[in-house]
Amino acid sequence: MMIDPSSARSPVIALLGPTASGKTATALEFATRFPVSIISVDSVMIYRGMDIGSAKPEPAVLAEFPHALVNICDPAEPYSVSAFCRDALAAIEQADAAGRVPLLVGGTMMYFQALLDGLSALPASEPAIRAEVQAEADRWGWPALHDQLRDIDPAAAARVHPNDPQRISRALEVFRATGKPLSQWQLDNPPVSPLGDRPVHRFGLWPASRVHAREAMALRFDEMLANGLLEEVQRLKDRGDLNPGMPSIRAVGYRQIWDYLDGNTGFDQMRFLAITATRQLAKRQITWMRSQETTRFYPTEQRADLLATLEKIVARAELA
Repeated sequence: MMIDPSSARSPVIALLGPTASGKTATALEFATRFPVSIISVDSVMIYRGMDIGSAKPEPAVLAEFPHALVNICDPAEPYSVSAFCRDALAAIEQADAAGRVPLLVGGTMMYFQALLDGLSALPASEPAIRAEVQAEADRWGWPALHDQLRDIDPAAAARVHPNDPQRISRALEVFRATGKPLSQWQLDNPPVSPLGDRPVHRFGLWPASRVHAREAMALRFDEMLANGLLEEVQRLKDRGDLNPGMPSIRAVGYRQIWDYLDGNTGFDQMRFLAITATRQLAKRQITWMRSQETTRFYPTEQRADLLATLEKIVARAELA
């Protein structure tokens, strides 16, 4: 049964979780049974040609269950949080027009934060300053720049992991461009959600256990290697217009393999660093999720309960 497009807009469903928690599988299972439009909330799946390392669904799956915001950028193109909000809102409007419930699925928490809760208005990006920060990071490492951020903006530094280049870079860029700490900009410009007062149902998937999650991440990376991830990164290198400083190549897994292909690390060290980076990413994702008081969480072994709850939401939307 489809939702009448002429009726009130349906609610938005957000399904988030750390890497390797089963979000995509849950969304696909739900999409086989109910009228939903899947909208990807993933900062790596946006890139064409970055399929294996992003755990992108197979082309046949995407053909049967289209995912909005997948394969929308070339890896050399810049893509911002504001661009994501713009594109996600357009995808939600398309779901409305088709009489389907928008289902946001992914693990890029900054994207979720911006779309669901809004972000403070900040100064425009300064490419020259960003390049300056990147050069310092290449020379001294991101933990050193995190120390620098802590000196000028302790509040912002407390919310950012020492190995989170994108957020460290942005905070330093804002301060250097304006002389005003990022945290002060955020206080002076309270966020407003782009969704306005539209109802949003937020759900999260937790790993069954920390041990299980660590094992799942290692297994998944090994499966990616077996499926051709080294060759995928080599194709990106062979293009000649990409470099490790770009957001696309800084993605977990890709940057470690790039270093390996450059001869900077051995295979075993590359594998260790990539799996470690994946675990660190999951830790940051979980830390953010724990701060979300309006999100209902389900352990992965309770996916059936989550699906039952989602079914009730869609049923209510169909009857509205």
